[in-house]
Formats: sequence, C-alpha cells, structure tokens
Amino acid sequence: MLATIKNYLQKKRSLAAVTEKSATEAYDIWAGSYDSQPDNLMLHLDGQLFSQLINNVDIKNKQVADIGCGTGRHWSLLFSKAPGTLTGFDVSGGMLKKLNEKYPRAHTHMITNNLFSAIPDESYDVIISTLTVAHIEDIDEAMQAWGRLLKSGGELIITDFHPHILASGGKRTFKHNNSVMAVRNYVHPIYTIKDALFRNNFQLLLQEEIKIDESMKPFYTKQNALHVYEKYKGFPVIYGIHLKKG
Repeated sequence: MLATIKNYLQKKRSLAAVTEKSATEAYDIWAGSYDSQPDNLMLHLDGQLFSQLINNVDIKNKQVADIGCGTGRHWSLLFSKAPGTLTGFDVSGGMLKKLNEKYPRAHTHMITNNLFSAIPDESYDVIISTLTVAHIEDIDEAMQAWGRLLKSGGELIITDFHPHILASGGKRTFKHNNSVMAVRNYVHPIYTIKDALFRNNFQLLLQEEIKIDESMKPFYTKQNALHVYEKYKGFPVIYGIHLKKG
C-alpha cells in the first residue's frame, strides 16, 4: 500500500513538473539547444523518413517552401539537390534566427496565422513540412492555404509525430533550466489531414509509418526512460505522407 502511494505521488510530481507552452513560446526557448540533440529519437527517425520521401521528388531548380523549418535541420540535404529557391516559414523567431546564422542568405518568413496572406498563389513547386502539423489547431484552414501556395502538379511532403502516440499521452518535451517543457499539440488523425488535402485537389502518392521497436531501445536507455519504451513499444511513432496537387 505504501509503495503504491509513493509511486502515485512520484508520478504526480513528475506530471506537475512538465510545463506546456505554445509552439511559439516553446521553440523560442528550445532554439538555443535544438541542434545539439544527438540522442533525440524523433529527430533521428524524422531524418530517416524524410530522406526516404524526398528521394522521390525532383527539386532541382524548383521553388521549395519548408513550413515549420525550425533551424533548417533538412536544409543541407535540400541544398544538395540544387533547388532554385528554398524558403523557410516558422512561428518561432528564435528558430529562424538560428537558421539564418547557419544560412545567412536564407529566405525566411515568420508565420503569424494559417493563411500566408502575403504569399501569392502558386508560389511553390514543392512544400515540405516536418514535425509541424500537430502544432496547428485548424488543420482545414492550414491545408487549404498550403494548397493555394502550391502550383498545379506541385508536391507536398509531411512528416510528424503519429497521432496515435499523441492521443495515448505522448508529448514532445525538452529540458530547460532543470525543468521539462512540453510543446502544445493537437491530435489530428492522419485521415483528417488527407481528407483536408483531398478536398483541395490533392492525391496521395505514398504513406509510411515507423513503429517503436527493439532497435530504438538504446535511445530510451540514454534518456533513463525505459518505462516509456515499454509503454509504447509497437506503437506507430512517426508517419510520412507524400501527395501531389492535381
């Protein structure tokens, strides 16, 4: 009985120690350490999945937009494929500052709403968005805007935390000043994202997902989070979709 109460109180304290913030606030705080996370499983998996998806897209001399670009994690890979232009969009000024430090001549824009009103219709041949969609509350409005920005025949790649793991209590967290911060998420089933895009004349080319398996156990061990590994083993943890605008 005492052990049960002690365990409950420890969990309660642990939950209370997590501070949830909006994407803008959280990523402004996280920006300083975001590029120094060698043991971040989601960044590792996203790198694998995004590389697989972008290899199916010819971006040479194309106009490319990265929505939710952050510090430009994928920009080295994207520049190696010789796009005509590469433009980054993000809600966090802190993340954009880091990106511009790495790529001083980068084209960047601050996202202030879902509409991208200052950007003309059909400005881009390719839009990518990685680990971002679950931060957007109104997914229908956002997908309609993304469809407006994309040229006819243009392609869209999305990757993100799998909604199944978010709905089961999974969070994106990071440590700051001896406390744990969580970034606010909204759970959008993948079919709702696809339906929103289908209504805007997109067709699905490819859908992939990665599940938590034994190969990922070392990441949880390093984070002293084997209990999380055991809880979510077998769960789909990240997904990717590749679509084309008709």
